[in-house]
Amino acid sequence: MAAVALLGVGGCAGGGETEPSVAAPVSISLLAPDEFAKAIADPARIVINVHVPFEGALPGTDMMIPFNEIERRLSELPSDRTLPIAVYCMSGRMSADAARALKGLGFADIVDLDGGMRAWQASGRTLAQSAPGS
Repeated sequence: MAAVALLGVGGCAGGGETEPSVAAPVSISLLAPDEFAKAIADPARIVINVHVPFEGALPGTDMMIPFNEIERRLSELPSDRTLPIAVYCMSGRMSADAARALKGLGFADIVDLDGGMRAWQASGRTLAQSAPGS
């Protein structure tokens, strides 16, 4: 472990270069409906429905971006990669793909609804029937 620390210091020395900032660790948390509801209650968290086609949305959803268009629609996502994001779909498969894409783009705090909208409804919660912004 000491060798790694010395290599890191040695690699930053010289030439008046500034030391690169250390990126926050990237986290994807798979949350049950109760925990997901608490997470999306945070007004700073961006909530994204990634399911296609539209079959309902969780109340408080901020945007809809199909799971397979995350990279292509990067300009619609926050430029600040430290902002917390929540993703969900109908069953969890599409949101798992979206979460991995977001992680690959450098987003540091991602939560995914375990079991998707089906689990949300099974927990006694309801869906909004209109898309965000409609």
